[in-house]
Amino acid sequence: MSEQLNNQELLDIEEVETDDEESSSIERCLTFESGDLILYISTNYVIEIINNHSITTLPLMPPYIQGIINLRGQILPVVDIQQLMGKEESDCSGQTCIIVLDIDSVSLGIIVDSVRQVIDIDLKNVKPIPLKRQQKLLNGMVTMEDGSVFMSIDCQALATPQ
Repeated sequence: MSEQLNNQELLDIEEVETDDEESSSIERCLTFESGDLILYISTNYVIEIINNHSITTLPLMPPYIQGIINLRGQILPVVDIQQLMGKEESDCSGQTCIIVLDIDSVSLGIIVDSVRQVIDIDLKNVKPIPLKRQQKLLNGMVTMEDGSVFMSIDCQALATPQ
């Protein structure tokens, strides 16, 4: 004996499927400041945030590679994303920290001015950046409800040698 679904049950199923589709476009992202930009990156890439860590400089490195850190026996390169974007070197302050990332099994740290918070970003609202060819590290932007603009870090470009 087969049971038939009534109209209300069908509507309930469709509503659940719609909710699943909507939630799949929502991404948890860590927001942070670097220079005059507010940036974000998916929390899927973030391993941890560290403060006051000693960076060992290396000779013959591009200027955006600040050096390396030893994080519990793992040696990680540290990238100054401001210099990578063609701006001046980051100024160290009490809020300056290193965000440790794992991008497709490539571990590295990025220096940021300060970490803000973790938020949900609807990927449907992310727009392309105008004049993208001038910006290799950023791959999208989203305008928040308060009018502020957050820029997305292109993790693949960050993990690929320049």
